[in-house]
Amino acid sequence: MGDRTVKAILFDLDNTLIETSRAGGVAIQKTGELLKTTLGLDDKTVHCICDRFKQKLLQECFDPSSGRSMDGLRVCHWEESITETVGSSFAPSLASQCYYLWKNSRLEVLCLTPEVKNLLRQLRRTYKLLLLTNGEARTQREKVEAVQCEEFFDRIVIGGEHVEQKPCLSIFTLCFDLLEVEAQDCIMVGDSLDTDIKGGGDARVRATVWISPEGGAALDGSVKPTYTIPTVLDLPGILAQLK
Repeated sequence: MGDRTVKAILFDLDNTLIETSRAGGVAIQKTGELLKTTLGLDDKTVHCICDRFKQKLLQECFDPSSGRSMDGLRVCHWEESITETVGSSFAPSLASQCYYLWKNSRLEVLCLTPEVKNLLRQLRRTYKLLLLTNGEARTQREKVEAVQCEEFFDRIVIGGEHVEQKPCLSIFTLCFDLLEVEAQDCIMVGDSLDTDIKGGGDARVRATVWISPEGGAALDGSVKPTYTIPTVLDLPGILAQLK
C-alpha cells in the first residue's frame, strides 16, 4: 500500500489556500473604525466589542431549522457585543452596518494569490484536485465565489451541504467516490489538526499534510500529520517524496 501512486489531492480552503485569518483581521479593523466614529468610543472599548464578536464566532452554532439566516445570526452577534460593552444606546441599524461591513470587507480581501493559482494549475496536470471545506453552506459558497477557485478543482465539497463535516468519515468517503479513487490514492492538505489531519488520518489517506506557518513546533496532541510544511507552496516537495 505504501508505494501506491498518489492520484488525488484533497485541499482545505481557509488558511490553507486563502488567508482567511488575515482577511478577518482587516475586516475587524474596518468595523472597529466604524464603531469608533459612530459611537465616539476609545480604542480599548472598540477592541472589547470586536473581541466579543470574534468570541461569538468561535462559539457559533448555526441551526438552519431555526428560521434565522446566518446573516441574521451574525448581525445579532454584533448587536450583543455592542450592548454587552456599552449598553443599548445606539441606533438599531448599527449592528447590521457592522456586520455587512465586516462581511464584505473580508470577502474583498480573500483571494488566491498568483503563486497558489500557478501551483493548482501545475498540480491539476497530474492529479485530481478536490476542495473540501467545512462551514455553513452559503458562507463557504460566498468565499468560493469571491476567490473564483472553481476552475482549479475537479470537485468542490462544502461540509455544510451534507449531514456530516470533517473529520467525519462519511464526507471523506463521499470525496473518494466523487473522484473515483481509493483513500490510499489521496493525500489531505489542511491547516486544522482536528478536522483536516484527523479526518484524513481516520479515512486512511496515503498521507496528511499539515499547513503550519509556525512549523508545528508544539504537537502535544494525539493527532500527528504525516508531513508539516509552513505554506501550501511547499507541497511539490512532499509529492516528490511520495512518488
